[in-house]
Amino acid sequence: MQDEASGDATAPAPRHPYQIRDYRLFWICRFSGVIATLSMVVVLGWQVYDIARSDYGMSRSVAAFQLGILGLVQFVPLFVLTPVAGLAADRFDRRRVAALSMGIDMLVAAGLGLATWLEVLSLPLLFALAALHGVARIFLGPALNSLAPNIVPAAMIPRAIAMNSIAWQFASVLGPAAGGLLYAIFPSLPYIVSVGLLALGAALVLMIKPLRKPDVDRTVHPWRQVRDGLRFVWHDRFLLGAISLDLFAVLLGGVTALLPVFARDILRVGPEGLGWMRAAPALGAGVVALWLSVRPMERNVGVKMLWAVGAYGLATAIFGFSRSLAFSLVLLVALGAADMISVFVRNSLVQLNTPDAMRGRVSSISGLAISASNELGELQSGVAAAFLGATGAVIFGGAGAVLVTLIWAMAFPELKNARTFAPAYRE
Repeated sequence: MQDEASGDATAPAPRHPYQIRDYRLFWICRFSGVIATLSMVVVLGWQVYDIARSDYGMSRSVAAFQLGILGLVQFVPLFVLTPVAGLAADRFDRRRVAALSMGIDMLVAAGLGLATWLEVLSLPLLFALAALHGVARIFLGPALNSLAPNIVPAAMIPRAIAMNSIAWQFASVLGPAAGGLLYAIFPSLPYIVSVGLLALGAALVLMIKPLRKPDVDRTVHPWRQVRDGLRFVWHDRFLLGAISLDLFAVLLGGVTALLPVFARDILRVGPEGLGWMRAAPALGAGVVALWLSVRPMERNVGVKMLWAVGAYGLATAIFGFSRSLAFSLVLLVALGAADMISVFVRNSLVQLNTPDAMRGRVSSISGLAISASNELGELQSGVAAAFLGATGAVIFGGAGAVLVTLIWAMAFPELKNARTFAPAYRE
C-alpha cells in the first residue's frame, strides 16, 4: 500500500481513508469524473428525446423508444469489451488505464459540444458518440474500482466504499442539476465544463503513486485469464447472487431512461426540471452514503440489502402514478436512498470476497451487470413505454423489481445469511 504512513514507521496509522494522500486524489478524481459524465448524460438524453419529437416528428411513444436505443448503443460496447477491460485493469497500470479512459470521454464531450454549437445534431450522431462514451466507461470502471483496495488497508475498505459512494452520489446530484441548468444558459456549456472536469480527473489519477501490480500469472494466455475471471464468479454463488440481483432488479425497475418523457410531456418541467429529477435519487443516496461513512453497517448486511432492493422497486412503482413534481422528487430521493444501501452492501461484499489478482476481472463483470441493468434497462423501459406508455412502463418495472427480490431471496440463501462483511477469502 502506498500512503503517507508507509514512509514513516513512527507515524500513527491512518484511521480514516481521507488521511491517505493517494485516496484523497482518487476521491477528487472520482468526484469530478462523475460530475462530468452525468452532466453529459442528462443533456444527451434530453437531446435525443427532444430531437426525436421536434426534428423527426415522432410520437411520444416512438420518441421514448429512441431513449431505449440510446441505452442499447451504450451497452453493446460494454458487453463486447468487458472481458478485455477487466484484464487490462489486472495486467496494466490501473492509473494509466483510468486516465486514458477519461481522455476518450473528453473527446466525446468535445464532439457533443461542437455538434451542439454548430446545430448539426442528429440521432445517428448522438447514438455514435454515446457508443464511444460506453467504450470509455467500461475501461474506466474496473481500473478505478480496483485502485481503492490497493490504496487503503483491508480493514478500511467498507468505509472507503462509503466514501467512494459519497463522491459518486453527491456528484450525481451536482452533475445532472448542473447539466440541465448549464444547457438552459447555453446548450454547449455542459459539454465544455465536462471536458475540463475530465482533464482534471485524468491529471489527478496520474498523480497517485505507482502501486504494486496484482500478482497475475503473465505466462497464462490473456483469454485464459478472462475465462478464469468468468469462472470464478460463476462458481461462487455468493458473488453470483449479489451481482445478478442488482442486474435484474435495476433492469426492470430503472426509471431514469424515461425521465425525459416525464419532464417534457407529463410533468412539463423542461430541461431544468429534468436535471433536478435526475439529481434527486443521487441526493437520497448521498445522504445515506454520508451516514454510512460515519456509521458503517456491520450486522445482518445481506437481509438489509434485500429489503433495500425491494424498497427501491416499490418507490419506482409509486413514482409512475405521480403527477406532482414535488411528490415525484420525494419518491426519487427515497429510491436513491434504498439503492445506496444495496450498492454499499454489495460492493463491500464483492470487494472483500475477491482476491486482488482477480479484482479487475470481477470488477469488470460486476460493472457489466450494473451497465446491463442501466443501459439494457433503458432499452426495456423504451420498449415497455412504446406498448404501455411511460406510466405503465414504470409501474410494471417497479413491480418486477420487487418480484425479483423475492425470487433471489429464495434462490440465493447465501445473501440473506450474510451477517457481516467478514470475507470468505483472505489474502
